[in-house]
Amino acid sequence: MMRLFKNKWFERWARKEGVADESLLNAAVEIITGKVEADLGGSLFKKRLPIKRMGKSSGYRVIVGYKKPNAERIIFLYAFAKNVRTNITTKEEAALSLVAESFVSTTDKELQKLLDHGLIWEVKGHE
Repeated sequence: MMRLFKNKWFERWARKEGVADESLLNAAVEIITGKVEADLGGSLFKKRLPIKRMGKSSGYRVIVGYKKPNAERIIFLYAFAKNVRTNITTKEEAALSLVAESFVSTTDKELQKLLDHGLIWEVKGHE
């Protein structure tokens, strides 16, 4: 069963931007089926996310951690609007890649600790 998560930064960003969990669920389905804009390596992917009534091409770019093909988890790590910036920096990519690798390889016990301490949130509604 696939589980979806948001880190603390992403949770705040999504709330501020009005990005519903339903959009993240739809993006996760596409990520699992290989529909991503870029495989950044190290379990890190870039995915387009639509802005309400504007579509994907002028929308957001989200950076997610996911280990394909048989991963059990996806974590939404970072996002930005295309009209604000074009991409993440090399340093940001390296840091996010470390976070993604750590997250996808963490144990269920460690994952529960992150949830309990409010460092990550689970996206519900995809069962």
